Amino acid sequence: MKIISTNREAKFQYHLEERFEAGLILVGAEVKSLREGKVNLKDSFARFKGDELYLMNCHISAYSHARIEDLEARRDIKLLLQKAELHKIMGKVREKGYTLIPTQLYFNQRGFAKVEIALAHGKKKHDKREDIKRREVDRELKRMLKK
Repeated sequence: MKIISTNREAKFQYHLEERFEAGLILVGAEVKSLREGKVNLKDSFARFKGDELYLMNCHISAYSHARIEDLEARRDIKLLLQKAELHKIMGKVREKGYTLIPTQLYFNQRGFAKVEIALAHGKKKHDKREDIKRREVDRELKRMLKK
């Protein structure tokens, strides 16, 4: 598994609960752009349009050696999931406060581009402060053990 991009801010901004692996429908030279690592998951999210799930606001830059095409860098990308998983996710997202956040984009062993999406709900300010304090304490403990 080759990781292309991770959404590090997702762990800080959201409580991540359940994770799902989804395929992507890509067009043109977008796969080659992914292989070059020209993708940004920051500020991206997944949303239902009818019965289909789309990845919104994901920035995939143009491939450097491709002919000039009129593809948008931030277009909606359709996600591929099994119908049972879609219904399960749809039921959870309808609950108050839940959203779908992409956590990482990668190529699996067979070479297919996959995105890991997580069912999440936002953290409050005090939760974020606790995470920062916990990180600082862990860092101090590692420094003490190193000495």
